[in-house]
Amino acid sequence: MSSKVAHYLQEHLVGEVISGTNAREHFSTDGSILQAAPLLVVYPKSENDIRKTARFSWQLAERGRIIPLVARGGGTDQSGAAIGGGMILAFQAHMNRILELDGRTHTVTIEPGLNYARLQEVLHTHGRFLPPYPSSIDYSTIGGAIANNKSGERSYRYGPTLNFVKSLRVVLANGEVIQTGRLNKRELSKKLGLATFEGEVYRSVDTLLEEKISTIELMERNLTLNNAGYNLLDIKRKDGSFDLTPLIVGSQGTLGIITEATLDTEAYDPQSTLVMSYFDSIEFLQQALVELKALNEGPATIELVDQYTLDQVYVHNPNHLKDAISRPYPSFTLLMDFEGTEKTSKKPIKTVTKILDKFAKHTSVITDPEEQIKARKIRDSVNMLVAGDEGTKHSLPLFDGSVPIDRLRDYIEGIYKIFAASSVQPAVWGHAGDANLFVRPNLNLSHVGDRQKAFKLLNEFHTLVLGLNGTISASSGEGRLRAPYLEPMYGSDVYDLLNKIKMIFDPYGTMNPGVKFGTTIEDLRSGLRQNFNLNHLYGHLPRA
Repeated sequence: MSSKVAHYLQEHLVGEVISGTNAREHFSTDGSILQAAPLLVVYPKSENDIRKTARFSWQLAERGRIIPLVARGGGTDQSGAAIGGGMILAFQAHMNRILELDGRTHTVTIEPGLNYARLQEVLHTHGRFLPPYPSSIDYSTIGGAIANNKSGERSYRYGPTLNFVKSLRVVLANGEVIQTGRLNKRELSKKLGLATFEGEVYRSVDTLLEEKISTIELMERNLTLNNAGYNLLDIKRKDGSFDLTPLIVGSQGTLGIITEATLDTEAYDPQSTLVMSYFDSIEFLQQALVELKALNEGPATIELVDQYTLDQVYVHNPNHLKDAISRPYPSFTLLMDFEGTEKTSKKPIKTVTKILDKFAKHTSVITDPEEQIKARKIRDSVNMLVAGDEGTKHSLPLFDGSVPIDRLRDYIEGIYKIFAASSVQPAVWGHAGDANLFVRPNLNLSHVGDRQKAFKLLNEFHTLVLGLNGTISASSGEGRLRAPYLEPMYGSDVYDLLNKIKMIFDPYGTMNPGVKFGTTIEDLRSGLRQNFNLNHLYGHLPRA
């Protein structure tokens, strides 16, 4: 069947179609612990190729034959959203261009397969940058960042990817193309009157938003980062304006396929001042972060690394941190970046250090670029844990939680307790300013006991996060891995509403099914990789 479908598509597409064993095996994994071999791989050369592929899938679905579409960039997704049993649309091969860089508006229009680092380099030459870049910037794509509404270290100041997406071109499930952007009442009225699938989408979403206002309000959380479900809170504003962009960003290819994006950028200053603090008290750490969070003008980043992480790095390579930090390591290290020189950032640095002096064991202001490089190795050292392995054990990406900043202590202590109960060594790091922490257990997925332990940790972690009024998905989407926890997070009313949004855009279930909805714990067990590795990323150092 796969070769028959491939031959048909190749006749109608400009880009290539492959159904060979090696290609299917390569695309059967992403950055997650899951595995699913596709039927075939399409390398679209243009939006028209994607339209034809979507239309073909839709027509098959109308006759009861479902061959889903999965959009894929660099394959770095850690939630299992870039794999699936249907057709993989591999964007990196051809649709990877910068289409326009507007010097007047400082916007950039790109194709989704564009490498993030390449775009950033071009923007730097124009004195601009895209702030919410993820740690995987060197080998991930812009399309993947938009699909996941990715955030990174500078999202503490600038927010997630959504804050920079002005408009999108999106291929819908039936092959129609829409252009998103904020519409006024008159423009919305025209959309509502269209006798097309686009018009049906606008009418259905608008009606649902009007009917379910009280349900939508239940989605609000006291969090700066939340990618669980779909963003229904900013589609229709009080002034009557309407924009599907917040809905598509972070939807992980479940509502449509992004073919083009226009993004805002920010002025770039390569100079920075680094403030580093050591804490031996988790209570003092939380108090400091609460006060820092309340500032009107603070650092661009607040990154955290705990003692257990540095201890594990020391075991891997005793000399890696020799010039950066001395043993015994502090319980927690905070690294805060201020954009510009010490002179231009003098006032906010003074305010921040005044807070830190009340709570931290030690604080230093680092202005020398060489000394900054050494200090940043403390945060970057976690990449050695992600990229390394301990014999047959690997660092597994299971969690992406965040909680209210005033619950950070409970969060960290809860993580330590969960890991200790399973006899797994913890290592906690992440975006402390957003209480978005990362913790990756070292386990061997070929071992039955470790597979069972992985699911035990998965359940207990999400019970902890939800008990603290947090989110299961903070810096990216829930994909397949965290889909079983979406309903427990929001409750049945919100979950049903989110499902209705999915059905409006994807009535036949051809758009990345199993992502966000429809995946159970048993599905995860059956789709678990027996041999987790990051072989497809080792051209770069896999980062965390």
